[in-house]
Amino acid sequence: MPSHSIQPVKILLVEDNLQDIEITRRAFARGKVKNELVVVRDGQEALDYLYHREIYQDPSSFPRPGMILLDLNLPKVSGMEVLQEIKNDEALRPIPVIVLTASPREEDVVRSYNLGVNTYIQKPVAFDNLLKVVHAVQEYWIITASLPPEG
Repeated sequence: MPSHSIQPVKILLVEDNLQDIEITRRAFARGKVKNELVVVRDGQEALDYLYHREIYQDPSSFPRPGMILLDLNLPKVSGMEVLQEIKNDEALRPIPVIVLTASPREEDVVRSYNLGVNTYIQKPVAFDNLLKVVHAVQEYWIITASLPPEG
């Protein structure tokens, strides 16, 4: 077990599906750590949040997240483009990015890892299984792993 104390990290959920947002909220609410889940609904909004643009200009109100859960199939700017932008930016690169997507395409998996994703998870269709996946993500990335400081 790591020696660091467990601190709730802010999680940026980049997801356009309302049902998946609700499942993720419920799964994290039941977890051992009470994470703040910030939801953005498309790739452009994710980039605006991360770069403090538009309605997210105040860094004290919208600090950088400690982790990003990223869907690939997003309106406006694709999840793959968001991932590429994050991992090409020195300030954003340390933030763990977990792709949580319905895409089973091998080329998406390979491209995601080539761009620097930390983990690629195909979303299960069944509610109970998605709940288990979100709990596993929380257990590993929030409770077990040491994450870089937010900022």
